[in-house]
Amino acid sequence: MLERLKEEVCAANLELVARGVVIYTWGNVSGIDREKGLVVIKPSGVDYAGMCPDDMVIVDLVTGETVDGKWKPSSDTKTHLELYRQFSDIGGITHTHSVNAVAYAQAGVDIPALGTTHADYFYGVIPCTRELTKDEVEEDYELNTGKVIVETIKQRGIKPLAVPGIVVKNHGPFSWGKDANASVYHAVVMEKVAEMDIKTLLINPNASMQQYILDKHYMRKHGPNAYYGQNE
Repeated sequence: MLERLKEEVCAANLELVARGVVIYTWGNVSGIDREKGLVVIKPSGVDYAGMCPDDMVIVDLVTGETVDGKWKPSSDTKTHLELYRQFSDIGGITHTHSVNAVAYAQAGVDIPALGTTHADYFYGVIPCTRELTKDEVEEDYELNTGKVIVETIKQRGIKPLAVPGIVVKNHGPFSWGKDANASVYHAVVMEKVAEMDIKTLLINPNASMQQYILDKHYMRKHGPNAYYGQNE
């Protein structure tokens, strides 16, 4: 069942380790089969060392029930499912506790767009959500984490694939993309631009980037007349 997707999601999880954005069991990646309404996700608390596709867990998009797998799914499963339910163009989701992105989450501050590296992948600031209320945490923490991400995206008028990531206040970064691999790529980029921003603002607290530079760099890769890279 969904063997290819399990292989892709497992490889995407291992890529987090290879890129140095997770340690121990701090992170998870999922991918979705929209046609079947099923999500493949990393198991909860299982070490990356020796992880294989058969360790992945399959859950139902609507009910959240485990359909197949020998382990319990990630504790963040409800967060992933809420994003998949709300945004049909998302095909993969990544969550990490990468140091620099978490610093912005703990500070409760957006990751600003200060340079072209950021602009190549995120069309504007990477937002930080509001703090969850005590009732939200106690009622259904993981589901409400997903809901506060959705709330932030909608309130800010963001297209999810144009700004494929967010930091949840006091928690950490979530990213997404057209598939699991793209979500990991965006997680790595988010961590790197967060690191660049911290260093930039230490040197110049008033650093900024003009909108026309952001527009140029984002559109040359993602716009209707994009010209970056090779023609396929």
